[in-house]
Amino acid sequence: MKIPFISTALLIALSLATGAAVAEKADRNKPMNIEADALRYDDLKQTSVFTGRVVVTKGTIIIRGARVDVRQDPEGYQFGVVTAEPGKLAFYRQKREGQDEYIEGEGEVIEYDSKADNVKFIKRAEMRRYRGAALNDEMVGNLIVYENSTDVFTVDSGVTQGGPAVGGGRIKAMLTPSSAASAAAGSASTVPPAAKLRSSTTLSGEKK
Repeated sequence: MKIPFISTALLIALSLATGAAVAEKADRNKPMNIEADALRYDDLKQTSVFTGRVVVTKGTIIIRGARVDVRQDPEGYQFGVVTAEPGKLAFYRQKREGQDEYIEGEGEVIEYDSKADNVKFIKRAEMRRYRGAALNDEMVGNLIVYENSTDVFTVDSGVTQGGPAVGGGRIKAMLTPSSAASAAAGSASTVPPAAKLRSSTTLSGEKK
């Protein structure tokens, strides 16, 4: 099923209705490992600023951007803000619990909150769900919020926030029925991945 345009007068709330699977639960308790060109750490404020081709891994989570600001609260929860290079998009990817499925998204800014267990894609936001190597669902907007614990996401064009809207005041969404997605996943093992799929473990996969 394709929904090429949806009015942004409404804040769309969609659930990935393919069972009770949610994002990998163990990820929020895994250590955050970061590679970058430079680091500025403030022990008193418990903040770290990584700059230059930053790559973050946390369990199944992979994040890439030009700059990552990380803050840790007294309980040990981490809050990260990922900023892309000018003209590019920051990247986020995470496996879904008990499934051969992945959520990935991009935006000029990405916010990750391990306590609230959600991720936000901000400005030129895109989010996709892959079943195996097959693209299953895709949405584009100005702001996308994905709740890891419930697998619910919201998409907004920015009109309701008074900011610049994308797509002429519309969001875009493509949703695949679960039966069709299962068939696509079954054939994915014998069909080469689509050209638009990118590796999630190298910097060469960043958008330009």
